Amino acid sequence: MRVDIVSGKPTERPEESATVFDSEFSPADPALLARLRDGTATADLAAPPVVLPDFCHKSKSEMPSSIAVATRDAIRPTLTDAALNCGMALATLDIAKPPERAVGEFYRRVRERFPNPAGWRFELTRGEVLRAAVEGADFAAERYGIERHELDRVEEFGRLCVDDLGGAERARRELPWLCVQLARLRFGSIGPSTHFLELQEVEEIFDPEAARHLGLRQGQVTMQFHNGGGVLTGQLGELYARRRSASRLLRAEMAAQKPLTHLLGARDLATARRRFEAYFTAGCPSLPTGGDDGRRLLLSQRLAMNYGFAYRLATYAALRTFAREALGAQLSLVVDSPHNSIYEEQVNGRPAYVHRHNAARALPAEMMAGHPAFARTGQPLLLPGTNRTSSFLCIPGDDAGRSLYTACHGTGSIISAFERSGRSGPDPRGRSTSRYSYSDAAPRRVAHLDDLGVGEGLDILVGNGLVRPVARMRPFAVLS
Repeated sequence: MRVDIVSGKPTERPEESATVFDSEFSPADPALLARLRDGTATADLAAPPVVLPDFCHKSKSEMPSSIAVATRDAIRPTLTDAALNCGMALATLDIAKPPERAVGEFYRRVRERFPNPAGWRFELTRGEVLRAAVEGADFAAERYGIERHELDRVEEFGRLCVDDLGGAERARRELPWLCVQLARLRFGSIGPSTHFLELQEVEEIFDPEAARHLGLRQGQVTMQFHNGGGVLTGQLGELYARRRSASRLLRAEMAAQKPLTHLLGARDLATARRRFEAYFTAGCPSLPTGGDDGRRLLLSQRLAMNYGFAYRLATYAALRTFAREALGAQLSLVVDSPHNSIYEEQVNGRPAYVHRHNAARALPAEMMAGHPAFARTGQPLLLPGTNRTSSFLCIPGDDAGRSLYTACHGTGSIISAFERSGRSGPDPRGRSTSRYSYSDAAPRRVAHLDDLGVGEGLDILVGNGLVRPVARMRPFAVLS
C-alpha cells in the first residue's frame, strides 16, 4: 500500500499563544493548548511555542509532548523531559531479511546483555562516568571501537562543549558523588514501555538522491531503536528542577542529595534562597543562565546531553556486535537524534534556548554547510509509527523554520485515535510483526494496521513544508 503523503489538508494555525500544526482529522486538544499556554505564560519567549502533530500528554511530564519552546536568557527545565537526550537511532544492515531463527537469536542476545529489570552491575568506573559526561560520543567511540565517521551521523557529533563552563574540572566538582556512583550502572540499554528495538524492511523510496546520500535503498533491512539517555540524565533532571514524577529510589536519593548540592554548597543565604526557589518549588520556574549559578545550570544540561549521546552509542556498539554474531550483518549508522533536548540556537536573529519535548531537531541543508554527512540533506529525522504500521525517514523541508526547525518524534497518539474512531483498520495485506518481550516466551504475532494514522501525521508535516519523506520502512520484528 502506498501512503499518500500530499493529499491531506494540514494547516498552520497561528494563535496568540502558540503556532499549531494540526489538521481536521487530528486537531490539537484545546485543554492541552491551555496547559501549554499556562506553563509558558510568564516566560520570556523568543517566539510563540510550537505545537506539532502527535500532541498529547504523558502523566509523568509537566508539559505536553510534541512541542518546541524558545526562551531568552533563561531555561525552563520542565518544558522538556527530566531525562535529557532520550532519543532514537536508525542503522542499516547489509543483508536480506533474515530468517526467524536468526532474529530470535539476535533478540536473545539483546535480552541477555540488557535485561529488564536491569540489575545492579557496575558498567563504568567513576572516571569513565565523568568522561562520558564531558566527552560524550568521543568517549564512547574510544571505549567501544566506533569509527570516527559514524560520529558524523550523530546530532552535534555527540558532544556539546563544556570548556567555556569550567570544563572537566568543574564537572568533577559539581557532579555529586552519589549521582556518579549510580551512573556507573547499566550503561546502554533499550528497556520496555515506549522504548523499542525494531527490525524493518525499506518498502518505498520517495527521494532517491537523499536516500543514496543517507545510505538507504529499497528492500534493505534497517534497525531502529529508541532508548533513554541513561541514569545520570534522569538524576540531573531531578537535581535541577522539582519534577512531577520520579521513581521511589530517585526521590529518596534526591531528598538527601538536593539540599547537599544546592543549599549547603551555597556561598551565602541569598544564593541558597534563589536555589531553593529554582530547584525545590513546584511549577515551571525560569532559571536565568547569567552569573555563576547560570553557568552551573548550563553545565549540568550539557553534561546530561553528552552522557546521553555516549549512552546511546554504547547501545549501538552492542547491537552492532549482536547483528554480526546472530545475523551475519554489518550495521551502519544512518542517524542518531535526541528528541528531549535544550540547545542554544538563533531565533529571530538573537540567541535563545530551544526546548524540545518529544520532538526532534530538523536543520535544513543550508544550515549544515560543510557537514561531512548531512550537508546535502540536512539533519535527517525519524517519524515512527508503531510496531503495527510503517515508519518514515525524513529530511527537513523548505519551511522548517516555521516550527523552530522541529518535527514530532512519532505518531503513536494519532494512530491510536484513528483506530479507536474506526477511521483506521487492519492492514489490507494482512501483514504482522513478531513481537518479542524480555521473557523467554515465544514472540507474539501482532497484526498490522493500515498506514492512515501515521500518514496523517506525515501529511501535516509535509503539507506545511516542515519535512520531506525519504523512505518508508515496515517492521517485521520488535523487542519492547
